[in-house]
Amino acid sequence: MGGHEIEQLIRLLGRLPGFGPRSARRIALFLLRDPQARLVPLARALERAGEAIKTCSTCGNLDTVDPCHICTDPLRDPGVVCVVETVGDLWALERAGVHRGVYQVLGGTLSPLAGIGPEDLNVGPLLERLEQGSVREVILALGATVEGATTMHWLMDKLAFYEGVTVSRVAQGMPVGGALDVLDDGTLAAALGARRPA
Repeated sequence: MGGHEIEQLIRLLGRLPGFGPRSARRIALFLLRDPQARLVPLARALERAGEAIKTCSTCGNLDTVDPCHICTDPLRDPGVVCVVETVGDLWALERAGVHRGVYQVLGGTLSPLAGIGPEDLNVGPLLERLEQGSVREVILALGATVEGATTMHWLMDKLAFYEGVTVSRVAQGMPVGGALDVLDDGTLAAALGARRPA
């Protein structure tokens, strides 16, 4: 195979989530077949992003400005805060266009085994907004995992101190287009438990 630079490119690509050594080699080969059209623009875009991207001090989103475009959008409802684990979750909700309020990115979930405690979560800015009295509702949109449930209960305990704030959580259960016989036991239990009048 090629020299040190190619090996380093493959090694760095292989560190990306979802990429193993084979897919890293395949992508490297694709980029190197036409470096001026593929590799150089990608390298420049990565460098520009590395210099321009900031973490929003209000919600934890990634953007080129702080506060981010979502936090400063006058068409957003700052009284409804959707709490998510990661920026990827925020992006997914934005892509679906289902939330017109603002966000709080925790940066993870409570996980004693991984050494992640309450002090490691980005909760401070949310509590500051609650202290200011501008929040009417907090939506907990955390993953349906043991860690997500633990984090949700911990947050609900903290949020109970704020009067006049509704705490809700995203519904869990039957996916749109889902068939009962292919769902796991936990999803079936959640779907049945969250039933409502027909």
